[in-house]
Amino acid sequence: MSRVGKKPITIPKGVDVQIAGSIVTVKGPKGSVVTPILAGVSVEKKDGLLNLVRGGEEKKDKALHGLNRALLQNAVLGVTDGFKREIDLVGIGFKAEVKGKNVVFSVGFSHVVTFPMPDGIKVDVAPDAKAKDITHVIVTGVDKQKVGQTATEIRGIRPPDPYKLKGFRFVGEVLKKKAGKATGK
Repeated sequence: MSRVGKKPITIPKGVDVQIAGSIVTVKGPKGSVVTPILAGVSVEKKDGLLNLVRGGEEKKDKALHGLNRALLQNAVLGVTDGFKREIDLVGIGFKAEVKGKNVVFSVGFSHVVTFPMPDGIKVDVAPDAKAKDITHVIVTGVDKQKVGQTATEIRGIRPPDPYKLKGFRFVGEVLKKKAGKATGK
C-alpha cells in the first residue's frame, strides 16, 4: 500500500493544472513545469485537489504511484515557491561572477572555469556574510530536478578536498576531515 500515493495534492490559488493524457502541465506565478505520468497511474482533478489512482496492485504499480505523486507535488511547490540550493566556495582566492548567461569561477586553476546556465535556472552570486568576498552561489528554479542537477554540476567543478576541506560545498553539508600522512618514528 502506497501511503504517499494516496495523499491528495492541494492546488493553491493562482496555480493552473492541465491534464492531457499522460502529461500534466502545472502553471503558476513562478513559471510552468511539465510532468509526465508513468504507466499504470492516472490523475484526477476534483475540487481543487489532485488524486492519483493506480491501475494495479503489483509492486511496480505501487512504487510508481508514490513516485508520480511526489513528482506532481514537487511541480506544484516549484511553481508557487520555487526551489533553491546554496553553495559555498571555500578556499583562498576562490570567487564567482555572473557574466550574461554564464557563471565564471576563479578557483585556483591556471584558467577560469565558465559554466553556462541551463534554461529555466537562475544562478546568483552573493557575498558571503563571513568571508566578505563573492563566495556564495545560489541556484534557483521551478524544477527541483534541474536545480539539484545544476547545483551538483557546479559543485563538481571543485569538489571538497578531504584533507584541507577546500572546494565547493553545499550549505549545511558536513565534511569529515582526514588525517594527513603520519610523520614520525
